[in-house]
Amino acid sequence: MAAREKDVDKRLTMAERADKHELYEEAVQNVEEEVLFFKKTFKKITGRRAYVFREDFCGTASAACEWVRQGDEFRAIGVDLCAETLQWGRDNRVNSLSAEQQSQLKLVEGNVLDTPSELADILGASNFSYWCFHTRAELLAYFKVAYQNIKDDGLFFLDIYGGSEAFEELKEKTKHDNFTYVWHQKKYYPVTAEYVCHIHFHFPDKSKMKKAFTYHWRLWTLPEVRELLVEAGFGKSTVYWEGSDEDGDGNGVFEPEERGEADAGWIAYVIAAK
Repeated sequence: MAAREKDVDKRLTMAERADKHELYEEAVQNVEEEVLFFKKTFKKITGRRAYVFREDFCGTASAACEWVRQGDEFRAIGVDLCAETLQWGRDNRVNSLSAEQQSQLKLVEGNVLDTPSELADILGASNFSYWCFHTRAELLAYFKVAYQNIKDDGLFFLDIYGGSEAFEELKEKTKHDNFTYVWHQKKYYPVTAEYVCHIHFHFPDKSKMKKAFTYHWRLWTLPEVRELLVEAGFGKSTVYWEGSDEDGDGNGVFEPEERGEADAGWIAYVIAAK
């Protein structure tokens, strides 16, 4: 029986054998570095350590899992609408935690707009996930809820990207050891700022996993996001801009920036405080 299963597996393409969530995390996420940035920046701004982390649009909850690995005093809440993705996270990420660490983590299948929780020191909305809100009213409503879900000295972390290339319809390929990650900006509509993007994966055997992920977003700009944070009640927001290496590529180091540069493509964090 086992031999037969191996024969069947050999007939499958690399795309058919691949797990899209594993590929996504390898290509897009670096939760170890992100959690390190969150906790170091929080300490620098507030003068104290952060212990409670809420991950909105958490997906597989990898960042929440990484957070509780810090020690038994750390707690995390993950909120996401997709039951299937949350279950994948439970099966493949939460199960790798110790029993004690699992007790420090709470995953909730719910809408970030109406899922209250323990007040967080840090609330994070990463991977541009809040771009699912297409109107100012919708995004303002989310920011108001985020304000309510953090402590008085808590911080709200958002990532964002932009630059002239962000408004183009293009494909960008990045090679990894066993696959190629393809970021596909399929459609952009200037009148509405509606944005349709896909993630594809290509493999050495020429097989492809097309539209592994699809996003129907609004392309928000930094000034719009910061203005809406003020309208939601936040007293201050700071932009942390990614630096460049000697080749002009992003180096993963984010520092406060007042004006930024007119790069074709840039990534930044917006950190809002009450």
